[in-house]
Amino acid sequence: MTKYFAEIKPLNEQKIACVPHGTAEFIENGDNLHIHVEMFDTPKNIEHWEHFHGFPDGKDAEVPTAAADTNHDGYIDLPETEPFSGTTMVPLDNAPHKMNIPHDGYPVADDSGHYEYEIDVPLKELQASFKRAFNTPDLQLDKRVVYVHGIPESMKLPASVQGTVMSYDPHTTLPIAAGKIRKVED
Repeated sequence: MTKYFAEIKPLNEQKIACVPHGTAEFIENGDNLHIHVEMFDTPKNIEHWEHFHGFPDGKDAEVPTAAADTNHDGYIDLPETEPFSGTTMVPLDNAPHKMNIPHDGYPVADDSGHYEYEIDVPLKELQASFKRAFNTPDLQLDKRVVYVHGIPESMKLPASVQGTVMSYDPHTTLPIAAGKIRKVED
C-alpha cells in the first residue's frame, strides 16, 4: 500500500469572497486507487471540477504563486497555471479511470461550501487510460498538484480571465484551491 496526501490551500481567494481549503488523500492498494477529497468554504451550491495536474514528461509540478498572474488582472486562471503545474490529467469525478474531463460528474458543494468526495478507482483501467493520453502508465502522484475549480456564474470576471473548455466557461474552470501531492512515508 502506498499513500499520498495533499493539503489544499486557497487560490484566487482575494477575488472570490471565500477561502476554500481541504485535503486530498490517494491510497494505492493492489489493483485499487482510493481517493478521498474533503473541501470547506468553497463557493456554495455549485459543482466543483477537481483534477490532478502535471507534466507528461515527469517534471515535478508545483502550486502556482502570485507570479503566475502574468496578465496582472488579479486572477490566476487555468492557462496561467500551466507553467507551474502542467496540464489537466485525471478528473476526480464519478469515473476518474475514464479520464473524461469536461462533463457534469463532479462534486457539488452544500449550502455551507462543504463537500466530500470519495471513490475507489480500478487502478489498471486508470493506468491504461493514462498511458493512452500521456504515453506512460505511471501516475507519478508525488509529482502532481490537485486543483479545485469553480465559482458561481453570477460572479463578474474580467474578459482577461481565460479557461474556456469546450462549452464550459472560466466560471467552471477558474482554480479556487490547489495542493501539492506528497508521498506519505511509513
